Amino acid sequence: MLPGLYDRAVHLLAQRVLDFVRRQKLLRAGDRVGTAVSGGVDSVALLRLLLEVCGELGIVVSVVHLNHQLRGAESDADEAFVAALAHEHGLALHGGSADVAKIARKKYLSVEAAAREARYGFFWRLIAQGMVDKVATGHTLDDQAETVLLRLVRGAGTKGLAGIYPGLERRRSPDVRRQDAGAESHQSSVVSRQETSIVRPLLELTRKDLESYLADLHQSWREDASNRDMRFARNRVRHGILPRLEEHLNAGVKRVLAETAEIARGEEEYWAERVAKLLPEVLTREVAGGIPQADARARTPVRPSREGEQGARLLRDRLIGEPLAVQRRVVRAAGEALGVKLEFAHVEEVLAVARGEGDSAKSCNLPGNWRATRIGNEVRLHPASDRPFSGYEHRLQVPGRTEIPEISSSLEATPLRGVEEEGGYNPEHLYAPQSLAKELVVRNWQPGDRFWPAHRKSPKKIKELLQERKIALEERRGWPVVVSGDEIVWVRGFPAPRHLRPAKNGGAILIRELYEAEEAEEK
Repeated sequence: MLPGLYDRAVHLLAQRVLDFVRRQKLLRAGDRVGTAVSGGVDSVALLRLLLEVCGELGIVVSVVHLNHQLRGAESDADEAFVAALAHEHGLALHGGSADVAKIARKKYLSVEAAAREARYGFFWRLIAQGMVDKVATGHTLDDQAETVLLRLVRGAGTKGLAGIYPGLERRRSPDVRRQDAGAESHQSSVVSRQETSIVRPLLELTRKDLESYLADLHQSWREDASNRDMRFARNRVRHGILPRLEEHLNAGVKRVLAETAEIARGEEEYWAERVAKLLPEVLTREVAGGIPQADARARTPVRPSREGEQGARLLRDRLIGEPLAVQRRVVRAAGEALGVKLEFAHVEEVLAVARGEGDSAKSCNLPGNWRATRIGNEVRLHPASDRPFSGYEHRLQVPGRTEIPEISSSLEATPLRGVEEEGGYNPEHLYAPQSLAKELVVRNWQPGDRFWPAHRKSPKKIKELLQERKIALEERRGWPVVVSGDEIVWVRGFPAPRHLRPAKNGGAILIRELYEAEEAEEK
């Protein structure tokens, strides 16, 4: 390499990061920035690039690392590598550890979801404790493309297609709530750039850019073998689907997908402002005990409510007088104000009720045991706990996946070649293939249903199991179970029956429930 060429190449990549940070207003002079370093190529490159631009930005860089304790000696070796890297550059190290496998078992999460919860909980605690002002993560353009593609095939509007946001807002407490689309979209509420606390400075750089950069620096990094495990959807997209799209359709498909996310974020920012101005004119809240803080800021009028009543009223003539795109967003925003997540089909049903399409369209059921009812010039969104739960029943092929719109969830049955634990699956969710029918039934539990979870001496009524867990009545009504033949083989939140477990050296069927926060597959 010619003298000066290396320095210029490094400078150009660092300059791109500097320009992106300034354009997105992610960092300010004086910020103490904890760099999340796992040891992989993305995070190591992030640290080296921030070290190059820290003087220009006026920031103080430190290193953040959480040992997930998932890969034994390899996880410990990653931790040692990151500690040595911090020492080499004279940086403070904020280290921690979490038994992610134990968290997954305790909270009935996938290992991926438990790892995200532990990792981001660690970040927020460091910020809340004043150890750092912000945490930078190594999300790249590749991560953005993968996220957009995953959401596209699973069904997403512009909110989902907005993908990974450059920044996440500071939370009121360090507690990590299950993010709403995520994840990254739980990011979704587009925040003031000046208030972001989790920042992603590498979203315009590719993984290849970073690999070349570290190679020029002669900087090593750690490889995580699980990143090649094709049982994970993101790995199938990364190593299988995207390369084929690049080869057969568009060599620049990753950048196109990332640009789609950028366009969608701009659309969401515009619509968020538009809907916020319109909502007080259309929505009237009914909440026993006063005005919610969010509505107080929006100056939403509140009608006198009957004792214990809570919900909202949409003015029909004002709503249906708007263009269809506005109608849909207002209904979805009304649901969010009530804590009710409305999918596309639910929004369309509410609009059908508002338009009075057909004699039967006077009301409809919504997720979480809510209901929309047309009364005069209003559509009332209200809890339906005083009404009988109509129930649901869906078919689940093995292998296969089925959506459960009544509870805003889905179930997946996936064959595995073995039951070894390095795959990251909770063994309490595994079944012997011969123990299950080729087609299963997913339904809500019914009075008289009995289930025999592992670690119990005998079967027990599901009603009693849910009461022991102190599951609220409203949530209990739609609690899902899976039936194989005449036997209930799976109940949300409980381990598989012992007699259905797979042999140690044989294949297995994984049955698991997928939530949107889990499906976001944030890095």
